[in-house]
Amino acid sequence: MDAVSELPIAQIIPWSVAGLLLIAVLILLARSRKPSSFVDDAVLEAVYHMSKATPDLREGFDGASADRITSQLLELLKCVAVGITDPEGALASWDGEANDHYLDLTSAVSLAIRKHRREVVSHDDVPCDHRGTCKMKTAVIVPLIVEGEIEAVLIVVGRTRGKRLVQMADAVAQFVTTQFELARLDELKLQLQQAEIKALRAQISPHFIYNALNTISSLIRTDPEEARELLQEFADFTRYSFRTSGMFTSLADELRNIDRYLTIERARFGGRLEVRLKIAPEVLSVVVPFLIIQPLVENAVQHGLANKPTGGMVTVTAQDYGTEALISVEDDGIGMDPARLSDLRNSHRTGAHVGLGNINARMRQLFGDEYALMVETAPGAGMKVTLRVPKFAPGVRTELPDYSAAVPPQESRTNGSPAHARRSS
Repeated sequence: MDAVSELPIAQIIPWSVAGLLLIAVLILLARSRKPSSFVDDAVLEAVYHMSKATPDLREGFDGASADRITSQLLELLKCVAVGITDPEGALASWDGEANDHYLDLTSAVSLAIRKHRREVVSHDDVPCDHRGTCKMKTAVIVPLIVEGEIEAVLIVVGRTRGKRLVQMADAVAQFVTTQFELARLDELKLQLQQAEIKALRAQISPHFIYNALNTISSLIRTDPEEARELLQEFADFTRYSFRTSGMFTSLADELRNIDRYLTIERARFGGRLEVRLKIAPEVLSVVVPFLIIQPLVENAVQHGLANKPTGGMVTVTAQDYGTEALISVEDDGIGMDPARLSDLRNSHRTGAHVGLGNINARMRQLFGDEYALMVETAPGAGMKVTLRVPKFAPGVRTELPDYSAAVPPQESRTNGSPAHARRSS
């Protein structure tokens, strides 16, 4: 009986110990996972609010974006209030509570602007009628400095004292400053692109304008109808080339303008200039940088064929290339030494083959270095310039016109007489 009674106890004790150990391990695991889960959730929430704030910050600082910025930062920091001022210290937006204390912080804001440094103000240092119930304990004031200049001033009001609030304010200020810097870079990039387009407009040969008007005037008496048509083509060409808005256009519109240019040049060169346009209809809607192809065509005519006694042919090709459109301008003119290509690609100066360096720089800036111009040439062998344009790229868009309209004429015209289009793909 003793042996029988001792057997269950011998089995129960080890199982009881094992059970207690298991419970202890589970408790430890639960306790160890709780902070980790809490931290993960906090990180995810912070990333979420930062991603929501980024578009507003990338627009730069102005009155319209100030309210959205403070609202997003208040959700991110979960503090008492967030304020933001303009570079002179005038309040642009305040979201949260304790707004009655902003006037008490103005001297600290002015000091932060003057010294270009962070200021920390304790609640004990400001007058307050609600000492016991006021939610403000500390205010951290951080100037947002971009390229040595104050873009704005961030005010973070917290309900606690200590380094943690200061560290949070500094981190958020750095994030906001970085976005302002990116906004400044975006603005400079846009200004650079606009300047490059103005340079391209300026490089439209004055000789072309003079020769076009001279050709039109010579036809007024001998062929008034053709003179009228050429004058209309010239007006449309200059209206498109000197338009004041739009960094991008459709390939169809760019080709229409090229056709206007070539129509005028054919009238001037007569039988010495032939043109072939080979355009795949499916790429007409592709968005391209404004005035990206016309300078290449002008180079082909003015520097490839004008000095060739027998003249020659300019061929413009646009074809589908998967996710890209492949566009080339080719002439069978005098060509050039390939050793000069490096200088031309990297030069923005005017002169022979104007625009190649400008166009190369624009393509690389907009789409990446892999989209640099490809140039094939040799003395006496003409020149072929090829560029690849992605069909879809961030920030590259335009209001596309109705492509059911007639496409540019695509048949060679000789002896200065117009002909109907011939399309090949």
